[in-house]
Amino acid sequence: MSTNTLEAWHQIVNKRNPSGLSEILSDDVVFYSPVLHTPQVGKKMTQHYLSAAFYLFLNAPFRYVREVVDSHNAILEFEVEIDGISINGVDMIKWNETGKIVEFKVMIRPLKGVHLIQQKMAEMLKQAENA
Repeated sequence: MSTNTLEAWHQIVNKRNPSGLSEILSDDVVFYSPVLHTPQVGKKMTQHYLSAAFYLFLNAPFRYVREVVDSHNAILEFEVEIDGISINGVDMIKWNETGKIVEFKVMIRPLKGVHLIQQKMAEMLKQAENA
């Protein structure tokens, strides 16, 4: 993720609008969810899960509190409170030479938060399927 891609990611998050994801995700991006056993492969699946996460996480008091960045990787630590549960996590992002995200991994804690996210994401994704 070049500086421009990292800036684009932060703009998408700050605007709380996932519509710009298509421009920064590679076609073969792999998404690792904290609540799914298998990686989700491809731009469409990654956009699907990240868009759902946007509505869940970014409708709450979400903020990044630390960044560790090198030439092709970023670890963005975040804090959010959902339903009275304080959740701490990291977005681990890897990009290619063209600045497109090729891997996006989310890790969260505590276990109570993982269970809450799993429940809420399942509800949101089911609603999306039924719409």
